[in-house]
Amino acid sequence: MSHDHSKISSTSNFALVFFINLTFTLVEIVGGYLTNSISIWADALHDLGDTFSLGLTWRLEKISTRKSDGKFSFGYRRFSLLGAFINGSFLCLGSIFILFQAVPRLFHLENVHSEGMFGLAILGILVNGFAAYRLHNKKTISESMLSLHLLEDVLGWVLVLIVSIAIKFGDLIILDPILSILLAAFIVYNAIKRIKKTVMIFLQSIPPEIDMNYINKCLCDLVNIKNIHDTHLWSLDGNYHVLSMHVTVDANTSKQEALQIKCQIKDKMHELGIAHTTLEIEYEDEHCPNPNC
Repeated sequence: MSHDHSKISSTSNFALVFFINLTFTLVEIVGGYLTNSISIWADALHDLGDTFSLGLTWRLEKISTRKSDGKFSFGYRRFSLLGAFINGSFLCLGSIFILFQAVPRLFHLENVHSEGMFGLAILGILVNGFAAYRLHNKKTISESMLSLHLLEDVLGWVLVLIVSIAIKFGDLIILDPILSILLAAFIVYNAIKRIKKTVMIFLQSIPPEIDMNYINKCLCDLVNIKNIHDTHLWSLDGNYHVLSMHVTVDANTSKQEALQIKCQIKDKMHELGIAHTTLEIEYEDEHCPNPNC
């Protein structure tokens, strides 16, 4: 039940952040036009793409709460990962577009309205800071990706605030395109790291926080267990981990003892953060039919 409640909280957070982002994007578009600031224009275009991806991610997060059915036996959890991948991809594409717009400004400087930049920066810090706070628990990878983006936006607006002051009192207009380039590079770097993490989950890699050698050692220490093989560990969405394995027990192990071993293993796996464990008990004199064993 607690997992379902967290999913409901997750989708409500996405809904709130989506509407906040949409409203502020419209404000940025107008503000970028009035201030003639490439850094604000860049962030407006960046947020316009994010608004689209947020809407799609919000929808996919809602889908991810569905239970298993005839089409998806593990449920729809991985739709949340799909949302994280799309969101990260938009971050990269938007940042690349920013770079193409900002680099020419280094050689052809244009005047900007520093007072307008200052006011938008204050508003940006408040809006994105509030949205980031709503997602600070990071229950899913999608929320983690979005929380990172919002924190980056807060940092970006702090820098815009500093640049607006520098332009106002030092006439350092070149800081505007330089800031855009630095922010774009920073966003691409972090988005790629999280896209890689998402792809590794799609490829069913072993969750990095779980040590397979430690699992084998813990289980082999249990009474009557002779061997563990054909072990597979993966994650559905970065939080819900799945394990399957064959466990060889002493040939004289009774049915009741085998059941106790199953319960001990599942309890231990639950302690290690594995939500779903599937076991096949084999006796010592039994041939494993799996050719990979």
